[in-house]
Amino acid sequence: MADIRQRVKEDQGILKKIQMFVPGFRGYRQREDLRDADRMLRDQLAKKLGAQREEIEEARSLVTKSFKSKELELMGKVINQYKKTEGLVSHSSPGYSGISADIQFKQDEINRLYDYDASMIDGLESMQQAIDAIKAALEAEENQQARKSITQLRAQIDNFEDQFKRRIDIIQGTEV
Repeated sequence: MADIRQRVKEDQGILKKIQMFVPGFRGYRQREDLRDADRMLRDQLAKKLGAQREEIEEARSLVTKSFKSKELELMGKVINQYKKTEGLVSHSSPGYSGISADIQFKQDEINRLYDYDASMIDGLESMQQAIDAIKAALEAEENQQARKSITQLRAQIDNFEDQFKRRIDIIQGTEV
């Protein structure tokens, strides 16, 4: 995946380039650009979560056709968990630190926040593998394997959400 930070830096307009030369404003502009890059990355994470949720919703139609209520219930819970996690990623804190914030975000902390968010892509890839396993099991009508794969996916989503919730605390070094 391309590093969005570099793209944001390359696409600076004339106003941003002027701001980089104004004393006292350079650091502010750099931090804002990093926050923008992190926001764009989080938007991409949220879109990938949404696409995975849609795949689960489509796979749920296989379950409804065969009247398997246990799998239907499990898939409903997974879909709700996806929606919750999508919202968390979409609306999470960008590492903003105003003038009187309790903890100030420095430029390297914002860079670490971006790197942490980028590392979450690995979790999405393993979740995609679980979705593929669910669809294969449902198509083959292997109920036991489908339930097992759905349960594994739910655990992966929970883990993804827990890691994402801890991101600011980890970056700031305030995790207890």
